[in-house]
Amino acid sequence: MFMRFFTELREAKVPVTLKEYLMLMEALDKVVIDRSVEDFYFLSRSALVKDEKNLDKFDQVFSHVFKGVEKVEGEGVADIPAEWLRKLSEKFLTEEEKAQIEAMGGFDKLMEALAERLKEQKERHEGGNKMIGTGGTSPFGANGYHPEGVRIGQDKGRHGKAVKVWDKREFKNLDDAVELGTRNIKVALRRLRKWVRDGAADELDLPGTIKGTAEKGYLDIQLRPERRNKISVLIFFDIGGSMDSHIKVCEELFSAARSEFKNMEFYYFHNCLYESVWKDNRRRHTEKLNTWDILHKYSSDYKVIFVGDATMSPYEITYPGGSVEHWNEEAGAIWMDRVAQIYEHVVWLNPTAERHWDYTPSIEVMKQLVGDRMFPLTIEGLDKAMRELAR
Repeated sequence: MFMRFFTELREAKVPVTLKEYLMLMEALDKVVIDRSVEDFYFLSRSALVKDEKNLDKFDQVFSHVFKGVEKVEGEGVADIPAEWLRKLSEKFLTEEEKAQIEAMGGFDKLMEALAERLKEQKERHEGGNKMIGTGGTSPFGANGYHPEGVRIGQDKGRHGKAVKVWDKREFKNLDDAVELGTRNIKVALRRLRKWVRDGAADELDLPGTIKGTAEKGYLDIQLRPERRNKISVLIFFDIGGSMDSHIKVCEELFSAARSEFKNMEFYYFHNCLYESVWKDNRRRHTEKLNTWDILHKYSSDYKVIFVGDATMSPYEITYPGGSVEHWNEEAGAIWMDRVAQIYEHVVWLNPTAERHWDYTPSIEVMKQLVGDRMFPLTIEGLDKAMRELAR
């Protein structure tokens, strides 16, 4: 059954690996949970699901394999393990009700009868004591009463007597356009990596040590540099004004980026990039830094990320003097073009929902200036942005 669970997850496009499956088996061997379906559900979900967008697929596969819920396709009756039904009966039914089930021929007879009646019945049925319907005393159906019934098509139990809730479960897909949390941001940012070994040789090279020892006939300890993420990132954060409503998600992005990228630099700007930026918002009027100096300081192999809603008057981008805070001698579009000329990999992350972009002309202007590489600041959008930068 466990191998079937693993293979069906793979068929459902849930990216589970053999290593994760073996980890789950090891957890079961060490009895880290009680052997209940509910506990196993949470354990397996924790071990096998790495991305929240796959939770819905996982739930559907789990229900099919371990709960016997009928699949959407096909018209046959789902195969419910007999031992699972018996455990349910031990938990919920009285001794008298168990005796009534045995009087019918036991669980196997009950399920065979259900299969036969599903074949016989072609239309809705209400009341009565035989067919599958509502409001009756048949062992099968909804909103009725029978001590050993199988509930079908009822949103919740009424008497607590059903030995199996056999409702078709409706799954709602998780929205991969929701705003990010720090953990999700870290996972997405990890796509932007380039591993290299440089610096001091202070890590044991086990394969090299084994090979050297075998060749020389004595212990030959070899060291190598630690593997590090070589990616260098330069981030420009829009701050103030309409960005005040996006402070939380920007803080989460900033925190995650500082954790994931060891070689990262950041600066602030307002609305559009002009001739100066700053590092401390409390001193932005007195400690401004020349944008030209910044662009010459960091080499062209840096990955550049702009974070802002790009919501402003189009004049702030396209005209000299368009800034709302100072007189800019050159248009913001010129500075954005300079960035694009120096750095090959540039993206813009926009915290405004993508469905609203068409209503703001300045967003379209900025999107063109960054070569149509503007992405929404969502799980999916950040993932696409990191793939773009990794090219």
